[in-house]
Amino acid sequence: MDPRVREHAEIVVDHCLDVQEGENVLVVAKPAAEEFVVALYELLGERNALPMRVGDSPRASQAYLGELDIDAAALKEHRLAAYEAADKVVLVWGMENTRASSEMDPEISNAMGEANRPVFEERMDTPWVGTMHPLSGTAQEAEMSTPAYEDFVYDAIDKDWEAQREFQENMVEILDPAEEVRIVSGDETDVTMRVDGMDAGNDHAKRNLPGGEVYTVPIPESVEGEVRFDVPVVQRGKQLAGVWLRFEAGEVVDFAAEKNEETLESILDADEGARRLGELGIGMNRDIDRVTNHMLFDEKMGDTVHLALGTAIEDVVPEGQPCNESMVHVDMLVDMSEDSYIEVDGEVVQRDGTFVFEE
Repeated sequence: MDPRVREHAEIVVDHCLDVQEGENVLVVAKPAAEEFVVALYELLGERNALPMRVGDSPRASQAYLGELDIDAAALKEHRLAAYEAADKVVLVWGMENTRASSEMDPEISNAMGEANRPVFEERMDTPWVGTMHPLSGTAQEAEMSTPAYEDFVYDAIDKDWEAQREFQENMVEILDPAEEVRIVSGDETDVTMRVDGMDAGNDHAKRNLPGGEVYTVPIPESVEGEVRFDVPVVQRGKQLAGVWLRFEAGEVVDFAAEKNEETLESILDADEGARRLGELGIGMNRDIDRVTNHMLFDEKMGDTVHLALGTAIEDVVPEGQPCNESMVHVDMLVDMSEDSYIEVDGEVVQRDGTFVFEE
């Protein structure tokens, strides 16, 4: 085993989740990530924790959803029970074929997502972390050789997370008391949103590994303006490129995409909340400096902002504050490196990728 695989697992078990003796740890991983799962299980055994693994193969999922009657979409009670029993959850991404789900009927996917919303909600209420085990499929998606991609992933994961937390705290101090945020980029992005009453989160690899963003939640009906997402993203096995959205009173009222517009439309039609924003995130990890077509890394890139359609990140929503609810959470990115700025309560806090506290 590559020693970096065990080091990766150690960061997950100790830094991200602080697993303790006797805790039930649910590992959600596809068969292709077996090597990383073995390393996790070894460490969980050393700590006298109690692991259990779930995770269908993409081929099995395709076969099942290809035959399922849409009227038979229902809650998987046994999967919900596994999440309810878990004290900690590890989500392991990494695929040999990143487009394995591209042939799935979006109506079936939406129906199963809606029926199994309680599973998603239970996961979000449990301490969890999502991470990447580097495999050939995700390497190819990033247009890298597998060895080069492995180096990229492990370099992004194994870093001084306390120093990263301190750097990001500068932005937290600006965003946490803010009332309004405006994002401007080029001629096609000018969008404002209210965030008053919301907290600002500092992601330093406690929920995502790697971490590297500061985030908050817009008040749902407050979003106004237009956004051009100029960084491609992969959703439902399809690459969305050149996505454009127009918001009025918080809702997407018009949209377009240069590539796979029908997939974008299926996301927007998933449920009522899918046309509203559930997150504003600001990428601050300078060690992630290239697009890989996986949001775990891309949303953390320095010089980017991401907005997520769908459900809100509730850990930054104080009790009693309104926030969006949906069965989807789809992040999309704006490149802020040129002809761009972020404005908070009328003051520019980042211009062309440089923050005011970096000048």
